[in-house]
Amino acid sequence: MNWASLSHNMMRIAFGLLFVPHGLQKVFGILGKPQASDPLHWVAGFIELIGGLMIVLGFKTRWAAFLCSGMMFVAYWMAHGTRAPMPIVNGGEPALLYCFAFFFLFGNGGGSFSLDAKLKK
Repeated sequence: MNWASLSHNMMRIAFGLLFVPHGLQKVFGILGKPQASDPLHWVAGFIELIGGLMIVLGFKTRWAAFLCSGMMFVAYWMAHGTRAPMPIVNGGEPALLYCFAFFFLFGNGGGSFSLDAKLKK
């Protein structure tokens, strides 16, 4: 395994693991946040939870990453983009980082250490 492959897999796993707790908060009301009370946040929570787990495992990575990237793009514009033009000012940097990290995974797949790679063999 080379450095590019190792860093690709580490990025996939790290971003997936960081994404899952957002879903846990919305769906189950744990980790310091109340349970989502409206349908839009419920859908977002399930995408974060299920999509994040799929990304961690590298299972159907491209599809999960595409869905998660799109959701974070929409979340940025709904929650942050209307407040101010710059992400540093409107607090939207994490949403954009997730958006572009997942878009990278959509374009590049799950990597060599993923269920996708194991199932392909």
